Amino acid sequence: MNAEKNSESTAKNPTTVEAKSEREIVVTRTFDAPARIVFQAWTTPELFRKWWIPKSMPLALLSYEADIRTGGGYRLVFDVDGTKTMAFFGKYVEVTPHSRIVWTNEESGEDGALSTVTLEEKGDKTLLVLHELYRSKEVRDAALASGSYDGMSETFGQLDEVLVTLG
Repeated sequence: MNAEKNSESTAKNPTTVEAKSEREIVVTRTFDAPARIVFQAWTTPELFRKWWIPKSMPLALLSYEADIRTGGGYRLVFDVDGTKTMAFFGKYVEVTPHSRIVWTNEESGEDGALSTVTLEEKGDKTLLVLHELYRSKEVRDAALASGSYDGMSETFGQLDEVLVTLG
């Protein structure tokens, strides 16, 4: 297991993607900002839109609706190469300001992952851990094979750019 991919080995704050178990993928990144600012960028739709999609990917975010509170929901709709749309949606299971967000990914039916973001302040920095728990090894492997995690380094680099404007 423990197949690890460090997508920015020379970067100041590298993004690491790791298969932790047969059903889990964990992405880690340290940000040069306090947890409250990282949380703000994650939970404010106008800010989220600025960093969530890697600029190098052939996707455009057409709409993003979110009620970011425990029991609330979200829906993102993307344009894929100008040829089709793709939607992602689910519910927020837990939203604890400045430290934790847990949500479901329901677009794949029963194969959707449970995603958890935790934010831990370490001095003037924040350690972000994105933990995704899949229903089976096969579903986790399909997510890895799809390239879904390939853009995480770029995505979090874009988040870095947004955080600088908020600090």
